[in-house]
Amino acid sequence: MEVFVAWVIDNKEWVFSGAGLAIVGWMGRLFFKKNSASSTQTISSGDSSTNVQAGRDASFRTKKKENDEGKD
Repeated sequence: MEVFVAWVIDNKEWVFSGAGLAIVGWMGRLFFKKNSASSTQTISSGDSSTNVQAGRDASFRTKKKENDEGKD
């Protein structure tokens, strides 16, 4: 660890320049990256459509159409 600290002190101008920050940031991301899988949601819809997107459970009510009465 002492060798690393000495190297950073000796190369502080390079390390804290634009390229050095990018490399240090990339290395930090590798070390401190989350191990859990990330989930992303996408939804595509057409014209005049109703879409519901939920991360977990979704509950909603719909009205019956007049011509649907008596049908089950």
